[in-house]
Amino acid sequence: MSSHQIAMRQVSLLNFGLGVSARLVDDLVGAAAQSVLIVTTPPVLQTAQEIADQICAKGIAATVWHDSGSEPSVSDFESLLAIAQSGNTDAVVGIGGGSSMDLAKLVAVLLDSHQTIADVQHNGLEGPRNCWLACIPTTAGTGSEVSPIAILLDEDDLLKKGIVSPHLVPDAAYIDPLLTTTMPPSVTAATGLDALTHCIEAYANRFAHPLIDTLALEGVSLVFRSLLAAVRDGNNVQARTDMARASYYGGLCLGPVNTAAVHALAYPLGGEFHVAHGVSNAILLPHVIAFNLSAAEDRYAAIAIAAGASREGTNAEIAREGLALIEGLCRECGVPMRLSDHGVPSDALDRMTDGAMTVTRLLDRNVRTVEWADARKIYEAAY
Repeated sequence: MSSHQIAMRQVSLLNFGLGVSARLVDDLVGAAAQSVLIVTTPPVLQTAQEIADQICAKGIAATVWHDSGSEPSVSDFESLLAIAQSGNTDAVVGIGGGSSMDLAKLVAVLLDSHQTIADVQHNGLEGPRNCWLACIPTTAGTGSEVSPIAILLDEDDLLKKGIVSPHLVPDAAYIDPLLTTTMPPSVTAATGLDALTHCIEAYANRFAHPLIDTLALEGVSLVFRSLLAAVRDGNNVQARTDMARASYYGGLCLGPVNTAAVHALAYPLGGEFHVAHGVSNAILLPHVIAFNLSAAEDRYAAIAIAAGASREGTNAEIAREGLALIEGLCRECGVPMRLSDHGVPSDALDRMTDGAMTVTRLLDRNVRTVEWADARKIYEAAY
C-alpha cells in the first residue's frame, strides 16, 4: 500500500453530538441566507418541517422538498434544480440519508452553473460552488455529510453513477445521533453495513493511506461493537452515537481513498432491482473478500482483529476468521444474504456484470484485479 499524496477538503463547520442539529438555524443566519431549500424524503418529513419552521421563525424563507425515492435519479435532480432556481435559493440543506444529501449537494453546486448533470457525469464537475450547503444525516451509513461524492441513478443505463468533486463537500455538517433513533431495524442494519463496507474497502485498497487507515479500522471496531445493539434497540443512544461516528469515519475515507469492487458490483443491484445499497454491499462483501484474500492477507487480518478476531495464527487464518465474523454480523442483522432472496433473476447476472465492469473508478482500486469472469463468478457465488 502506497504513501501517495491524498487530497482532502474538510467541512468548515463540523458538529457532532446529541442535539447539535439545533445549531443549523444560527449558522444559516450567520451565512446571511435568505431563501433555503430543504431536501428530504417522506420518512424524515416531520423532522425537516420542524427545522423549516425554526428557520422561518428567523425571517428566512424555507421550502421543503420530499419527492425523492430511495434511489435518487437524474429526473429527481432535474425537478429539484428547477425548484431551486425558481426560488432564488441561496442555501441548500440535505436532511435524511444519502439520497437526500446527495441531491442537496448536486443542486447546490449546479444551481448557477452552466453545466448540466449529463455534462458532469461525462466530463466531471467544475466549480466553484456559490450556494451555502449543509447536510444533516438521519441514518448512520453513507457518510455523505462529509464526502466529496454524490450518487445518482441513471435511468437509461439502470446503473448508479458517482460524481466526485471537492465542490460537493458541504460547508456544514450536523451529525446528531438523536436523529437516528427512529430508524427501523432494517434501515439501521443496511446503513450500518454500508458504513462497515466503506471502512473495509478503504483499508484493503490499492490506494490505502496510513492517515485513512486509522479511521477505517476504528470504524470497523465501532460497527462490530454497536451495530447489533442499535438494530435491537433503536433508543440505545450510546450505540447510535458509535454508529454515527463509524459512518462519519467511513465518509472521511471516501474522498482520499474511496471504495472498491464491493461497491462497483453493488451498483447494478440498486440501479435495476432497487436493492438497498447497504444490503447490496452486505451480500457481496464476503464474496469479494474471499476473492481478494490472497492479495492482501495482512490487510484483511488487521480488519479481522478490529472486528474482534483472535490475534493467534497466520495472517491468512486471522483473515478467514474475520471473514466469518463479517458474514455472521450481516446475518445477525437480519439481511437475507442471497441475491435470489431479493428478486434478482439468474438471467440478469451477465448484464449486471457488464454494468459493474464500467465502474472502473472503483474497480481500479481493488487489491486484486477483477476481470469480467471474476465479477460474474462473484455474482454467481452470491446468488
